[in-house]
Amino acid sequence: MITPAFAQGAGATGGTDILVQVVPFILIFVIMYFLILRPQQRRAKDHQDMVKNVRRGDTVVTTGGIVGRVAKVTEAPEIEVEIAPNVQVKVVRTMIAEVRAKGEPVKAA
Repeated sequence: MITPAFAQGAGATGGTDILVQVVPFILIFVIMYFLILRPQQRRAKDHQDMVKNVRRGDTVVTTGGIVGRVAKVTEAPEIEVEIAPNVQVKVVRTMIAEVRAKGEPVKAA
């Protein structure tokens, strides 16, 4: 037979078992936050600042790979980009992948 004191002692260790099972999940979440989520938030903030500071005359690359020079900037969500002489297209600001300075050569692949 099991004594009542022994049966009560076995139930008390259940609280530490739950803690031991939960701690790895918490550690995994913390590691994922610092390795994945924080850098992604930083990149999104940098992209937002880059798009906000686009000026006329800057060379931009769109997410579709079109390279052109900014012809007109307004407060609207679109800018006009000249992709060839006398050929201007409207591009949504958030679709700008890269802003190159004036006169900067195209990077080699």
